[in-house]
Amino acid sequence: MHVVDDALSAEVVIGAAVLAAGGVAMGLSRLTLERIPTAGVLSACFFVASLIHVPLGPSSVHLILNGLAGLALGWAAFPALLVGLLLQAVFFGFGGVTALGVNVLAIAGPAVIVGMALRGPVARATPRGAAVLGGIAGAGSIALTAIFVAGALALTGDAFLPAAQLVLAAHVPVMVVEGLVTAAAVHLARKVKPELFAALA
Repeated sequence: MHVVDDALSAEVVIGAAVLAAGGVAMGLSRLTLERIPTAGVLSACFFVASLIHVPLGPSSVHLILNGLAGLALGWAAFPALLVGLLLQAVFFGFGGVTALGVNVLAIAGPAVIVGMALRGPVARATPRGAAVLGGIAGAGSIALTAIFVAGALALTGDAFLPAAQLVLAAHVPVMVVEGLVTAAAVHLARKVKPELFAALA
């Protein structure tokens, strides 16, 4: 799901970087001292999960866990996921530094969207109901991330349309796995630490 350097047009890269910077600024303004440990743990989970690539056709796929980050952190998912993406780009060459804005926007943007839509219902639901909503958040965030990446590729030029279609198709199985993993994580968190999904400022 990482977009590499020099794959997109300058207009797309710059536009995404501006939007990502705005998201990071918003996230930092909402990141309270109490949420910093949660942000660190979820950033580390994202970092590890997305390092494990599974070959699929000419590409590879991996888990992201951005739905879980969105439910737990809201806007603070932007700076948390930025840290993970930056470390991956610098130490492992996944994604890239100039494509960092695109990757942050494509991964943290959907996290915030599903978090805003489902955080309240997860907090009010029973653990079992929260698990179902968590599964929807996990699968939905992957679908949105695939759409964001495919859109960035499509905006770059018609030559990238086949790659955009491949991104969408390749992440259908990831949606299923991500949904199941997020459902299990939300179910456990809802039982042992329900305040994780308390209303954010």
